[in-house]
Amino acid sequence: MEDKTPVTRKSTESFNTSSKILSRESWKIFQIMAEFVEGFERLEQIHPSVSIFGSARTPVGHPYYVMAEQIARLLSDAGFSVVSGGGPGIMEAVNKGAQAGKGPSVGLNIQLPHEQSGNPYQDISLSFRHFFARKVMFVKYASAYVVLPGGFGTLDELMEIMTLIQTGKSRRIPVILVHAPFWQGMLAWFRDTLVPEGTISAADLDLITVLDDAQDVLHAIFQYYEHRGFEPSVEEEQTQLNL
Repeated sequence: MEDKTPVTRKSTESFNTSSKILSRESWKIFQIMAEFVEGFERLEQIHPSVSIFGSARTPVGHPYYVMAEQIARLLSDAGFSVVSGGGPGIMEAVNKGAQAGKGPSVGLNIQLPHEQSGNPYQDISLSFRHFFARKVMFVKYASAYVVLPGGFGTLDELMEIMTLIQTGKSRRIPVILVHAPFWQGMLAWFRDTLVPEGTISAADLDLITVLDDAQDVLHAIFQYYEHRGFEPSVEEEQTQLNL
């Protein structure tokens, strides 16, 4: 039987709107692909690298800023590419310290309505619209994660790498928290609440190292790789490929 249901103006407009949204979403896929392709091509040669995180709101001259700059300079002079989020605050300190050293200073910038503006200390600068694409770049080429005091964004990156390592989706690398007093409350909650509740295991806490000195950060990274080298094993390469 012929369907004689009338096609109303409202249903036609709804269909046209849905089609436009679908078309826009489809083109978004190519934008996302472009971010991954550019990131892979430009960062593939930066290893060994260390990704460093911290607050965008930390002012110049603050002890955290100074510590970030020192750590980045030591790592850069030791032959590491040093990667930050490319913005102000601790990110700026990281790129500033790295650029003053021998290794490349890398900034993975994110386009935000506020806070984020690229700092001028980047030898390699990439810009992302999507957090998830940017996160992959932080992890994929990193030989270590160094995390200084920060807010939601910093904690997000920390939990991301912890989850990836814990679940075997990323190879195990040093995860170093800098400035013990800042992190002690969170770590106590992990130990005294999450472990007893069974939401994490006590062994998961061993993934984290807490340090207070820039030289100790460098030493901890070299000590971790002392007997295995910085190049990933065949199994680790496969893991990173599927990240």
